[in-house]
Amino acid sequence: MSLTLPWATARAASPAMPTFLDDVFAPVASETETTALRVEGALPPDLSGLYARIGPNPLKPQPSRYHWFIGDGMVHGLRLHAGQAQWYRSRYIGSNSVHKALGRPVLPGPRHGVGDVVNTNVYAHAGRVWASVEAGMLPVQLDARLASVRHGTFDSPHKQPFSAHPHRDPHTGALHAICYNALVRHKVQYVRVSPQGQVDRVVDIPVQHGPMIHDCAITRRYVVVLDLPVTFSFRRLLGRAPFPYAWNPRHPARVGLLPKEGDARDIRWFDVDPCFVFHPCNAFEREDGSVVLDVVAHRRMFDRARHGPELDSGARFERWVLPADGGRVVRTVLHDAPQEFPRLDERLTGEPYRYAYAVGFQPDQPGGQPLYRHDLQMSSTVVHGFGPHAVPGEFVFVPRQPTGAEDDGWLVGLVHNRQSGCAEFHVLNADDFTGPPQAVVHIPVRIPAGFHGNWMAEADLQA
Repeated sequence: MSLTLPWATARAASPAMPTFLDDVFAPVASETETTALRVEGALPPDLSGLYARIGPNPLKPQPSRYHWFIGDGMVHGLRLHAGQAQWYRSRYIGSNSVHKALGRPVLPGPRHGVGDVVNTNVYAHAGRVWASVEAGMLPVQLDARLASVRHGTFDSPHKQPFSAHPHRDPHTGALHAICYNALVRHKVQYVRVSPQGQVDRVVDIPVQHGPMIHDCAITRRYVVVLDLPVTFSFRRLLGRAPFPYAWNPRHPARVGLLPKEGDARDIRWFDVDPCFVFHPCNAFEREDGSVVLDVVAHRRMFDRARHGPELDSGARFERWVLPADGGRVVRTVLHDAPQEFPRLDERLTGEPYRYAYAVGFQPDQPGGQPLYRHDLQMSSTVVHGFGPHAVPGEFVFVPRQPTGAEDDGWLVGLVHNRQSGCAEFHVLNADDFTGPPQAVVHIPVRIPAGFHGNWMAEADLQA
């Protein structure tokens, strides 16, 4: 997420808090392009397309006022074709400030009042590549070589703020998102985007205090709204914090079920114990009328930290059940190790599923930071280790064939190698999760720790 507000000015950083400008977070000095890619193992010939990941890479970082969520966006891409790694490329996302600093023309397209820095997610929709963020900014279209093309809400004429995390309905191809504007504290919006890239539904949802809603989930019939106690903070704003969101114990925590064809009056709200969720994994409906929502839940967020998220927030993988007759959310811990970035086989978005994948965040864990596979049918978890010198990011499931089994595919993602100081792209066989990678592409540059990425097959890139 990125938020650039006109009131943000310098403030001294606490020496006890990380600045998110060092170690794996440190920005790289420039854009890079290379074809000098060494492949260890054998890339699957059917894995043809573009893997892209985005994250903050501040052009002119100021440690005293920097927050990890506000850094200029940079996208990193690896192009694979017919078993070959063709190129790696990094490019800044075309905000006004970055393009002016780099001597480039300002991009066409509308902007919104809170800024135009985009740094949180990158994905394909309607035959094109898009980078997006939250808090009121509009997406940025990228070309197939990751150059920024224009700002705008897909192919819609509406100047519609969007989300970092839309979810594609596998049955209809439409995107569903819960969006908010940082300068509007009394409502959030449900936004639907057609497979052709048109905004065709917007529903205003009344809220209090200006909640930060980073992500949502969908089922066959519902959009799941997470209204949790991180809200816009006037206290932090007046204290000149660059990121004016904070834990708010006065804000009731609740989860809403909005029918996809319904209005705000049709939402059913469920109380939940105070916590914060950046990322759900999936949601689905049961025959008894209840709804299951699997999430990574944090005890608190943005309570003490001033330069990024709390790193000791007690994140754990939980199953939330929203009972058919209403009332409170029933929470069950599925796995209590610190973790984030939960993903699934997205052919099963909104449906019952078996496997969830998440990145472990225990830097001092023997063997290094792991990737988890949670078997939700067998109530078990297995671990893929990358070694003590590796720091993995989010991994994405790619099916081998459209109608294959849920574990018939690959898991792909970036890993930082502390020994070499460079990045690696790992291809794991999902049905041999604990085994060695099928292939590792060695990228001869460092890629900073980032946020989200996705695999875009050849067909996804055909406008």
